[in-house]
Amino acid sequence: MPSVIRVVLAEDEVLLREGLVGLLTRFGFAVDAAVGSAPDLLDAVRTHRPDLLVTDIRMPPQHRDDGLRAAVALRAERPDLAVVVLSQHVQSGYAAALLDSGDGNRVGYLLKDRVADVEEFAATLRRVAAGGTAVDPDVVRHLLRRPRDPLGALSPREREVLGLVAEGHSNSAIAARLHITEAAIGKHVGNILAKLGLPPDEDTNRRVLAVLAHLRAAG
Repeated sequence: MPSVIRVVLAEDEVLLREGLVGLLTRFGFAVDAAVGSAPDLLDAVRTHRPDLLVTDIRMPPQHRDDGLRAAVALRAERPDLAVVVLSQHVQSGYAAALLDSGDGNRVGYLLKDRVADVEEFAATLRRVAAGGTAVDPDVVRHLLRRPRDPLGALSPREREVLGLVAEGHSNSAIAARLHITEAAIGKHVGNILAKLGLPPDEDTNRRVLAVLAHLRAAG
């Protein structure tokens, strides 16, 4: 990952766009361009070739999923482009579309409310730019509430750990958040993967993708 992460930002609400520019600059990101529509997003990324794209899902001109579709198109051109999409509401289908783009790495799906925790938001952007995957915990909870719950065999603690795994956290980071030992987290993760019929894997990003692929397939 480069020492300074270069970013293209796409958000049609002017005040939020300017606020995000200030936030990113404050945390050491270099904002190459800040645009307000999907066509401008495409042009900016192709012109500046940033390390990271941060975009709203709903963008002009159609005000539907223009931002997401532009991001997926760019990932087809540049699988190494890190992308974090922001959404006002939980739409697990959007998360699946993004995770299926490129090679499945360097992607994030966050609710806009998550930006309020600015330090965590900046850390998530850096994690995705470095090759990680991050899915908003509310999206994971939405998946867990489905009538055909594929995770019914998991204990409440295992569900809690799974939510943090899906956000892209390492075992040590999860242990620190839950105030238990890293060995205990390793045991929980092993139990989760076993109950889901997934192969054990120490690589954080691959296990995130494996779990989310299982959730999508079970939906």
